[in-house]
Amino acid sequence: MKTWLIDTGPLVALLVRDDSQHQWAVEVSKQAPATVLTCEPVISETLFLLKRGGHKTDGLFAFVETGFLRSEFDFHAQYRHVRDLMRRYRDRPMAFADACLVRMAELRPEACIWTLDMDFRFYRKNRRQTLSLIGPDG
Repeated sequence: MKTWLIDTGPLVALLVRDDSQHQWAVEVSKQAPATVLTCEPVISETLFLLKRGGHKTDGLFAFVETGFLRSEFDFHAQYRHVRDLMRRYRDRPMAFADACLVRMAELRPEACIWTLDMDFRFYRKNRRQTLSLIGPDG
């Protein structure tokens, strides 16, 4: 079974009923494994966007409590790789959360990234390999 790495966009879409991608995210979640992985930068971005939009954050914590969402990234052990990715893609510029997810994908060759962010189409893991993506356009 593939490991799913979830980005900020789908998390917000799952939690905000009036989000334009809510229905898509809910349908995709039905095919997701019981647990999807992420990193603290994605959780931070998600909480920020929920609060900024006036939405409750309890749903995100419920995802953690039920085991659907697990943060599994050791930034201290991986910071050099994250820094190198952010330097390589500084012209986009690559967000910290995106760099952490790409590094997570490098560490898990079978992983796919569940995202709404089109930049992941340009990012490469291990310098040359395209990322396996789950997005609204296929």
